[in-house]
Formats: sequence, C-alpha cells, structure tokens
Amino acid sequence: MKTQNYSNHSQFYIPHHFVLYPILLTCIGSSIYLMMHREGECLIWGAIAVVFFLITAISFMMRQHYALNNQNRIVRLEVYYRYFASTNKRLDTLASPLTFSQLAALRFASDEEFVALTERAIQEKLSSDQIKKSIQNWKGDYMRA
Repeated sequence: MKTQNYSNHSQFYIPHHFVLYPILLTCIGSSIYLMMHREGECLIWGAIAVVFFLITAISFMMRQHYALNNQNRIVRLEVYYRYFASTNKRLDTLASPLTFSQLAALRFASDEEFVALTERAIQEKLSSDQIKKSIQNWKGDYMRA
C-alpha cells in the first residue's frame, strides 16, 4: 500500500466515482440533448433528465451521509482518546474552540508530534489545512469510508 501524505490522502470509491456517476451523467446529458432536438418529446425527455439528476444526487448524498456521520464520530473519539492517552488530560475540556475539521486534521499527526500540534492548534487557532501542512511525520488513515 502506498504511503499516505498530504498530497495523496483523498480517496475515491471506484463503483460510484468511475462507474455509476459517469453512466448517470451520460444519461442526463443524453436526455438533455434529446430534449433539445426532439420538439414533440421535450417534456418527456426533460422529465427523464430530472429523474436521472435526482437519482445521481440522492445516491451521492446517501452513500456519503451514513458513512461520514459514523466516521466523524469515530475520528472525534480517536483524537480525544489519543490526547488523553498521551497527556492524561481530557481534550474536550480544553478543545471547545477546535472544530471537527481541525480534529480530523490532527489524526494524521504522528504520536511524537500529536500533543504539541494539538496545543498549537488550540493556541494559534490553526485551520485544518494549516494543521495538515504542519505535520512532519504523516500518519496515514487507510481505513476511511
């Protein structure tokens, strides 16, 4: 497995990103084309295009929604636990100013730099992107949804 870092940590889900969505986008495009070029069937092809668009939007939202909500809870707990295990202090009492995106960025920090980077993020109000760019030893997350 390829070593994960800032430039390659995004992931794609092949069945959705490279099979289902291209097919649905082709169907939407074809429906719009036929709507423009078949005057007598304009409403039918317009309705078909709308149906394909709704299927695309709903499939994207549903796939993302359930996995991401669960993943977000796990990431938050993981970061809180790592901080507690490292410092014997509760992060949630210190980190009210930390947003979820900041917490998610901190999970990529190695154990050696995690505590210092967490405290720096709290004090300097670093954005999630600034946190990720500050990480010297990237700890990959290869099990994301």
